[in-house]
Order: sequence, then structure tokens, then C-alpha cells
Amino acid sequence: MLKAFDLSGKVAIVTGGAQGLGRAMAEGLAEAGAKVIIADINEEKAELTAEELRQMGFAAEAYPVDVSQRESVDRLVEHVVQRHGRLDVVLNSAGLNRRYPMAEITLEDYDTIMDVNLKGTFNMCQSAGRAMLELGSKGSLINISSMSALIINRRRPVGVYCASKAGVNGLTRAFAAEWAPHGIRVNAIAPGYFLTPLNEPWMKTQQGTDALDQTPMGRFAEPHELGPTAVYLASDASSFMTGQVLVLDGGYTIW
Repeated sequence: MLKAFDLSGKVAIVTGGAQGLGRAMAEGLAEAGAKVIIADINEEKAELTAEELRQMGFAAEAYPVDVSQRESVDRLVEHVVQRHGRLDVVLNSAGLNRRYPMAEITLEDYDTIMDVNLKGTFNMCQSAGRAMLELGSKGSLINISSMSALIINRRRPVGVYCASKAGVNGLTRAFAAEWAPHGIRVNAIAPGYFLTPLNEPWMKTQQGTDALDQTPMGRFAEPHELGPTAVYLASDASSFMTGQVLVLDGGYTIW
């Protein structure tokens, strides 16, 4: 049974893999045997993360990418295919947020959020999927959505972020429907509140108390708890799953 989760010999790109949840999922894929490409806009951090993974005994390398720019994405995919001769898994973790009330957010911030979270996901899925089609190979595309695609966060002004992640869910299903006959599966993970360096400051405020009160499990998640779900979707363990959004939120969206 455990062999179904084995990623040995697979090549995986993880965008936004230099830190936070992206790094945690990249480490999970590497532990399962995949060769991981840490693709991030922060080239220095990507190189550092790849080096740390190599020191842990895993196969990893870094490559700079700006997912909002199609030329950058195409260069990444072309590099990986030429260097390794294959591309099996793409995990789209690059993303960002801006916290402004809907009446105050600027068009510039709106465009930035959509360009990275939604357009960036489209860019990676289309470019990587085309490469898989040309190679005639099966593959798994994993998009990082959010529980915020399903709700509007209470007392947290992140409405445009919510809209961008709802769009990610729609793209996931659209790509999955068209590429299922070719053996290319497309799914998404919708995390809830995870303890990352970016989240910890507000988690110590009243907003954090509110979030805990609304989470049935009564705690925030640790980044490493996301790794096994990424491995599941990347591997043959989920071979009959496509077009789905797996929610890991400690029960937040129950109520």
C-alpha cells in the first residue's frame, strides 16, 4: 500500500517553495523520493532552501521564476524538461495577500493579487500541462487554494484574496476536465490557518483569537502537516482523483 505514495524518479516543480508552506510541501515531496525544483521569485532564498534540502540527503535544485510573467514560467518549464527529460508534478504554491477593506483597496493591489494568485496559477498549469502533453506523459498539477475560497474571513479585510483563490478552484476544475483523458490530473489544496512566519504576527492579536474561536480543533496547523496531502495528490495514491479541492482547515468551514 505505501508504495502508492512513492515518488522515486519523479521530477517536481514547487513554485513559492523557498519558504513557508511551499517549502514544507517541497520537503514532503522530496522525502517521498521526488527530485524537487524550488522555483521562487526570491532566487537567494530558493538557492538556500535547495541547499538545505540537499544537506538533508534529498535531490533539490533552485530556479528563479515570477509566475505572473508568462515568459518566466515558460523558461522554467523548458529548463526542467531539457535538464531532466521529464516533468511529473507541479505544485503551485506561489501567492500573496493584501489586507485592505473592499472600499479602500487600490486597482494596483487588486491587479497584483490577481496576477500572482490567479494568473500565476493559470500560467504554470497551462505551460506545464502543455509540456506534459508534448511528452505524452501523465502528471499531477496541484494548486494551492485556500479555505478563503469558500468563505469570507471574519473581521479580516482580505476579500480580493478570497476572490483570487475562488478563481483558483475554478481553474483547477477547468484544467482537470479537459486534461483527464490524457492522464494529467489537476487538484487543489485549500489550507486553513497555518503557523508560518507571515501569519504569526496577526495570530497574536485579537484576529488570532477570533480565528481560534472559529476553528473546531482549537489550534493552528503546523506547516509540516501539509506535506502528506501534497504527497498524496502528487502520487499514485490519488490516481483516480482529479478536479477536487481538499480542505485542511481544522474544521473552520464547518460552521
